Amino acid sequence: MEPIQQVSGRAYPWGAKNIDTDIIIPAHWLKTTTREGLGKGAFESVRAEPGNLFDDPRYAGAPILVAGENFGCGSSREHAAWALADMGIKAVIAPSFSDIFSGNAFKNGIVTVVLPQEAIDRLVQVATANEITVDLETMTVTTDFQDRFAFELDPFRRDCLMQGLDEIGMTLAQDTAISKFESAVAHERPWIAVGGGHEGVAVEGIGRT
Repeated sequence: MEPIQQVSGRAYPWGAKNIDTDIIIPAHWLKTTTREGLGKGAFESVRAEPGNLFDDPRYAGAPILVAGENFGCGSSREHAAWALADMGIKAVIAPSFSDIFSGNAFKNGIVTVVLPQEAIDRLVQVATANEITVDLETMTVTTDFQDRFAFELDPFRRDCLMQGLDEIGMTLAQDTAISKFESAVAHERPWIAVGGGHEGVAVEGIGRT
């Protein structure tokens, strides 16, 4: 996962409320065994409409999505976060998110920013022609018009996003402690150590093999 200190650029000025994961990525796309290419199926039903926002060349490659309340509701499919990431979204700003979607987004390096509806309305207006910046260092969303909206984020998630640590990365960061623990276990309880050569040792309640 790439470290994120700041996400800056054009934003999709959507603002739609109660967008569920089936709208983000329809069920028939869930057959894939890879995350790559899911961006093509993102918001498929919306893209079927002529002149839709997501195919507007003005927002091509936009790293930010401004949405309405209860974004990511519905099923718990992680494919929704995968699809957003594959289409280049690095931050979603909304008044509220589904808890499961918010967790999936975090695990895939997407910042979920919660702001009041008044701020969302302003950002939708600004995003039609100007860039927006989400800054994890200052915990603010700003515009070129001196708009400055402060937001909160779980400190643990913020630290992981800024360091680019996903669950695998967090585990690898503890490599020294894990190796020390495994060495201690191999010394203190050799009968459970893999390849320890103690297959014939009797364990309490278990006969020799």
